[in-house]
Amino acid sequence: MLNRVRADVAAMRRRDPAARTFLEVLLCYPGLHAVWAHVFLAAPVYSAWPLAGRVVSQVARLLTGVEIHPGADVGRRVTIDHGAGVVVGETAEIGDDVHMYHGVTLGGNDPRPVKRHPTVDDHATIGANATLIGDIRIGENATIGAASVVTNDVPADATVAGSPAERVDETGDATDADEADEADA
Repeated sequence: MLNRVRADVAAMRRRDPAARTFLEVLLCYPGLHAVWAHVFLAAPVYSAWPLAGRVVSQVARLLTGVEIHPGADVGRRVTIDHGAGVVVGETAEIGDDVHMYHGVTLGGNDPRPVKRHPTVDDHATIGANATLIGDIRIGENATIGAASVVTNDVPADATVAGSPAERVDETGDATDADEADEADA
């Protein structure tokens, strides 16, 4: 448990330039507090007593502004910057080293008790107020732009933005186009 906390704090300090000290992050980052409440309390309790696990997750939501369903699978060194308004659904899966900003929703779109929430692979970044809906996969190292609405899979290493989200990194690099224009001049 202590190693997990140390690794999470170190990850937040790497990702957030405002995170100056270990103690500051330990005490003042509600996104990490929500992850810890999920990993150490809500998820283990939920596996034995579902109602009790839900109660623990709701207390954590009240205290942190982050709602992580106790059935969700959350990887290591997952960081939630600012935290407020983040919602992670029951069948969501979040890989290791994922970074999310405030207002992110990993939501479902199927009323049946099936896999209905996103899977976010390792090292992905999800911008503020992004909404990811359904049983979709966000590939490793993918970036989701702020306020994007994502309803389809996103390949590894891709960047998507907009509503609906579209890939913004695959149609050629602007620097290549600029260099071609300069060569023609």
